[in-house]
Amino acid sequence: MIRRRRIRKLPAALLSLTLFMFVAACGGPDSSDSGSSADDGEPVAGGSATILEIAEPPTLDPAKLSNTWAHMAPLGNALYGTLMINSTEDFEIEYKMATDFSTTDGGTTFDLKVQPGLTFTDGTPLDAAAVKYNWDRLKDPATGSTAIRVASSIANTEVVDAETLRVTLAAPNLQFAQGIAATSLNWIASPTALEKGATAFDEDPAGAGPFEVVRWTRQGEIEMEKNPDYWDAPKPYLDTLTIRTAHEATQRMNAMTTGAADLAAESSANNIIAAESQGLNTEVVPTGGGQIIAMNNRRAPFDDIRARQAVQLALDTDNLNLIVYNGEGEVPETLFAEESPYYQDKPFPDTNAEEAQKLFDELAAEGKPVSFTFMSYPSSESKTLAEAVQAQLSTYDNVDVKVEIHDIANAHARTAARDFDMSITSAIIQDPDYGLWSAFHSTSPGNFMGVDDPELDEALDRGRESASQDERIEAYNAVEDRLADLTVGVFYTKATPAVIYGEDVHGVELYTLGSPLVEEIWIG
Repeated sequence: MIRRRRIRKLPAALLSLTLFMFVAACGGPDSSDSGSSADDGEPVAGGSATILEIAEPPTLDPAKLSNTWAHMAPLGNALYGTLMINSTEDFEIEYKMATDFSTTDGGTTFDLKVQPGLTFTDGTPLDAAAVKYNWDRLKDPATGSTAIRVASSIANTEVVDAETLRVTLAAPNLQFAQGIAATSLNWIASPTALEKGATAFDEDPAGAGPFEVVRWTRQGEIEMEKNPDYWDAPKPYLDTLTIRTAHEATQRMNAMTTGAADLAAESSANNIIAAESQGLNTEVVPTGGGQIIAMNNRRAPFDDIRARQAVQLALDTDNLNLIVYNGEGEVPETLFAEESPYYQDKPFPDTNAEEAQKLFDELAAEGKPVSFTFMSYPSSESKTLAEAVQAQLSTYDNVDVKVEIHDIANAHARTAARDFDMSITSAIIQDPDYGLWSAFHSTSPGNFMGVDDPELDEALDRGRESASQDERIEAYNAVEDRLADLTVGVFYTKATPAVIYGEDVHGVELYTLGSPLVEEIWIG
């Protein structure tokens, strides 16, 4: 079983992890580790819980749901269950509705085995054919799936028998299971229900997860009840589950402190620290990399590396941390933490106002003054960041920054279409392949910034295809060097994939980027 840590303090360093090594850091002298979920005692069946998500689901179709703490992970896990999960400590894969995912040819072809006898809530089988249907949808660009950057790696799927799906990748990837666990490839919906169309599916979705949807009030709440035919009985332990959306950090914190919610997905370092002082539990998934102030390399002004360099040198990330996170966030200093085997002493550039102004002036003299729009998401943190960037750059000559606020759906669509100048993206590193290849490989649909460099691609491919730790270290050192040379964006804060939960909430287990296994939760 996967071991779990309940972290009582926000870590002082959210470390980069590797497939072979886990190093945890705790923040503050009084931080403590209360051990695994097993310490909570024997689960108690019954009761209900309310969970807060950060993002409103646009639909119940798994293709449009995102399996991260900042989006719809509790909903996806509740409605669809999981094929497989990974440990947040050492990335070992644990199988759930799948029983195996293995390769004999170095990561080009995998055989996925699913448990026999699985059924969706509409009575149809969850078998290899159902997985094929879902995965083929996800890799089709017309679907607009949130998993496209991973699903697009699939060249072909073939049903071998009722329980076996053969998956052929466009290029070898020994780490592909990590991408399944981290995306909606992990969530399988009934093909029969999906074939009825989007409206009908949202009214009567069919998964094989621990809960069924009773009622969905858009912009309101999703009411769910226990699936009596869930494969992993006696789970789930709860009888009913309510999922609500709370975009704002203050709204989530108020709900948790007043008891209006039992568990909340959390992205705010301030809330995690405040939760401790209120006697609430927190769990934070350690990561490397972080969130990026993304500059679109495909169009002016950031198709000129000097504009990217000027902005990088002009922005004071410590000051941004103070403004956006009240100084409680952690600004990345290097791509990998010092304790990581991938670490090399290559810090991100310091602020240099004089050099930044020289570059701004040089561009203006060539008739290319730096003028752009920061496309912000609707959350208070995103808006505050955009306005802080605008304020910092307003102190320089030959720079003009506008801020536009977009709702989540529109911002996602604009980002996916590469229709932005500056926005927010991420390269959050657990195993390095998923975060780095997805964000920076020239062929990746998740490469929103338009980074296109053959040398970088070659290093990313080596890290993906190798089974040797030494070879992967060499490859990712080369990746870090090349990213520095290209000035791809500004890493401004480490991600804090986290949940906050009450003292009477037990069995909290997370996988990938803070995705909670709701079937494990019990109240007592």
